[in-house]
Amino acid sequence: GILAALLICANFAICGAAFAAHGHYISGVEGLKAASLPPEGFYWRMYNVFYTAGEVRDNHGDKAAGRNTADVYALVNRFIWSSDIEILGGNLVMDAVVPLTNTNLHMGSGAMNSQEFGVGDILVEPFVLAWHGDWYDAVFGVGVYMPTGDYSKHEAASPGKGFWTGMASLGGTVYFDAEKTWSASLLARYEVHSKQHGTDVNPGDDFHFEWGIGKNFGGVLDVGIAGYCQWQVSKDSGGEAAYRQVNREQAYAVGPEIGYTIVPWGLAVTVRSLWEFENKNTT
Repeated sequence: GILAALLICANFAICGAAFAAHGHYISGVEGLKAASLPPEGFYWRMYNVFYTAGEVRDNHGDKAAGRNTADVYALVNRFIWSSDIEILGGNLVMDAVVPLTNTNLHMGSGAMNSQEFGVGDILVEPFVLAWHGDWYDAVFGVGVYMPTGDYSKHEAASPGKGFWTGMASLGGTVYFDAEKTWSASLLARYEVHSKQHGTDVNPGDDFHFEWGIGKNFGGVLDVGIAGYCQWQVSKDSGGEAAYRQVNREQAYAVGPEIGYTIVPWGLAVTVRSLWEFENKNTT
């Protein structure tokens, strides 16, 4: 039968441009062993994400004029079912992600002030395959973000984005010793978006990858560094997007991570702090 388990994974992250960013996916929330999914069972992961920014960078990476700040808190619940169904040698996994966000933006020296709270766009991944080997883990999956959150083109801090997003994920974790104490992980995601309601803008595609290098101690303590890279890889089109034809977003971040697992409780807690650099056309 399927082993039932409960895992609450709380990630406290000061991460990057994800909330002011172009697409749906929030880079930087996975960290060490980003491409490793849990064994058979049911899991609940709770991500607590704090994001703060004090400036906007232009197409040259220079600081834009004026007072530009962003403060966001997101409580994100992810429900994962890892089944005993095998396809191509991997376990079939399904999950759903439900975000609750509070966003406060001040841009252009007060020209744009927006603060909104609410449920964001829900992600459903109905088909994910997870492989587990002696020296590696691997994952492939497809999912869709549904425009379930409230969106208004007049509120930049809207919980929803007003468009659908299809997302494909592919990644792997490699272990450098038989005991799996040393690991390196890479998880890539590609987003394709629909036309945005109310603006007729069709956002360009986005590509992300998250990475982590870490060491495990005693099977319960993980320590390492993590980061991400994020690019808008195709131009926006339609609506008022003409001015953004060449001004595509990009963001990079790196920082430390520490995690601890309380095995008898089935509880894991992770703390991660990431700092961005070399960003363009975003906070």
